[in-house]
Amino acid sequence: MNISELSIRRPVLSTVLTIIILLFGLIGYNYLGVREYPSVDNPIISVSCSYPGANADVIENQITEPLEQNINGIPGIRSLSSVSQQGQSRITVEFELSVDLETAANDVRDKVSRAQRYLPRDCDPPTVSKADADATPILMVALQSDKRSLLELSEIADLTVKEQLQTISDVSGVSIWGEKRYSMRLWLDPIKMSGYGITPIDVKNAVDKENVELPSGSIEGNTTELTIRTLGLMHTAEEFNNLIVKEENDRIIRFSDIGRAELGPADIKSYMKMNGVPMVGIVVIPQPGANHIKIADAVYERMEKMQKDLPEDVKYSYGFDNTK
Repeated sequence: MNISELSIRRPVLSTVLTIIILLFGLIGYNYLGVREYPSVDNPIISVSCSYPGANADVIENQITEPLEQNINGIPGIRSLSSVSQQGQSRITVEFELSVDLETAANDVRDKVSRAQRYLPRDCDPPTVSKADADATPILMVALQSDKRSLLELSEIADLTVKEQLQTISDVSGVSIWGEKRYSMRLWLDPIKMSGYGITPIDVKNAVDKENVELPSGSIEGNTTELTIRTLGLMHTAEEFNNLIVKEENDRIIRFSDIGRAELGPADIKSYMKMNGVPMVGIVVIPQPGANHIKIADAVYERMEKMQKDLPEDVKYSYGFDNTK
């Protein structure tokens, strides 16, 4: 007896089974993830290494080439490309589609670990990362202002917008593109330094020596115990300008004698623009299998409610939305 014959002889049973299948289909549809492209993890491994202060030639000769020579021997490599720039080396390894991503990542990590002995001692350890289809941002909120600096916009993006968006359901993470962080910038005058006989190493040693906070123990009594904290870190430009760099022949040379300190962005080499106006971008990354359209709708709704919490001169727009 086949299914067709059973359905004809027992119409009630076939009707009930059909209704059950429809119900399961409707229930499953509500839990079905919706996204523009399928979740496919390409077998691509990236190796990055930082060497602050080194030019592109040094990066290529001392970091990129030793890493490439070791990685080249891994089986299944389809292509190998690299970029050597100021202070940064990045190598992209693409494997054949038949290669397992986890196996490829482990092979690259082993080769990078072996090559580490040939790298400069003062460079940062190389990092190995895999391509992840679910780690691709689906939407970017752009913050712009004609009155505020990128430092102020970055602070608003971090403390206001990011905290609100990362609480949305099914959001894996929120990142800030083009973010500028506060840093104390020390500007040196080479002519004044030459006159005092001071080198940049002297300034570095003075900062390392004076701008430090060490554990100081505690004071114990019969019934109390007090923790001691030494306030050794400098926070203002005035404190850095008053830093003693050198003492000789009863003469004190402060940093203000050879340069100036000012609070500014840590990175001034790059920034983002949209329609010719500097901007800070907040990108939303979904969880695996999440409904991208539902997340995007929640972001739009949350940003409308958040408008009243933003300063009047800060405007937001959408740099891209992959759900549309």
